[in-house]
Amino acid sequence: MTIRVMLVDDQELLRTGFRMVLQSQDDIEIAAEAGDGARALEVLAGTSVDVILMDVRMPRMDGVQATGRICLDADGTPRPDAPKVLILTTFDLDEYAFAALRAGASGFLLKDVPPTELVAAIRSVHAGDAVVAPTTTRRMIDQFAEVLPMPKASGAQPALAPLTEREREVFLLVAQGLSNSEIAASLVLSEATVKTHVGRILAKLGLRDRVQAVVLAYEAGLLRAGGHA
Repeated sequence: MTIRVMLVDDQELLRTGFRMVLQSQDDIEIAAEAGDGARALEVLAGTSVDVILMDVRMPRMDGVQATGRICLDADGTPRPDAPKVLILTTFDLDEYAFAALRAGASGFLLKDVPPTELVAAIRSVHAGDAVVAPTTTRRMIDQFAEVLPMPKASGAQPALAPLTEREREVFLLVAQGLSNSEIAASLVLSEATVKTHVGRILAKLGLRDRVQAVVLAYEAGLLRAGGHA
């Protein structure tokens, strides 16, 4: 299957560089380009796209606003049929990247990402995985915890109400950054069983990936700055 990619960045030189890298791949096609978020929305109205490489700081409409418009409905629920968005940042801990994750992005990349990692990230996101490791997401939470609203512990139970007791256990371990194999060892389960639990958790909570699980855990008061439950 060919992955249709859209490049959104106000720097034409960067778009050219990404285009040259991606066009060399047999399974990736550059379907569209845009110089800002507003133009990206206009192009998406008439173009089918699977994955969007989205810059954050752009004129007219930045990448955070555009990501929210693309990935979320008006009531803030994720759109299951929306293109996957990969945020492009200049710095590893960019507050705009965290905001974009909350807006529905599937991860973030640095603009100087090696070509092989860029291609692998696009394929991973297209397959439904998150590019940002949960531990990296927690570093972002730690970095900006002081400027984020304080989570309310009372919101924890309603947030996890759809989950079974076992699924809550798995959710907390996912939020702490454990891999499926580590969760399996901790709960004495098979890795396949853990994978099934994770899939059900994401579906029940309306989350697109493990990145959003970490963000939800923090906002519900289940994960404190420092990554501890």
